[in-house]
Amino acid sequence: MANELTISGRIVSVLPLQTGTSKSGHDWQKQEYILDTGGQFPRKVCFSLFGDYLTKFPLQVGNDVTVSIDIESREWNSKWYTEVRAWNVTYASQQPQLQAQAPQPAPSAPPQPQPAPQKQAADNLPF
Repeated sequence: MANELTISGRIVSVLPLQTGTSKSGHDWQKQEYILDTGGQFPRKVCFSLFGDYLTKFPLQVGNDVTVSIDIESREWNSKWYTEVRAWNVTYASQQPQLQAQAPQPAPSAPPQPQPAPQKQAADNLPF
């Protein structure tokens, strides 16, 4: 069994809807989205929603999401094509809080000095 792959970020572009008819005569539709991962080294990833997933997970530019994906590569005419297909979307407003908020100090309490962050040796790596 493969590990579940997820990617998080903000939808920055919605590409045109693609439609067609399969060899067996069934209509299909596919929508591609560009997700920006943000952070110190942001990446843009194109992923697609196919068929009923389009109505199940409506996405718009500006949505912050975590997307569960499958990655598949296929060969055609001696060239390889890779597709990132989403099968589940969690909107940022639906994600559980990862960290409880710390209680705020009383207004009369003096601010506590914060220690300077220690740099890790890995912080200066370019990747």
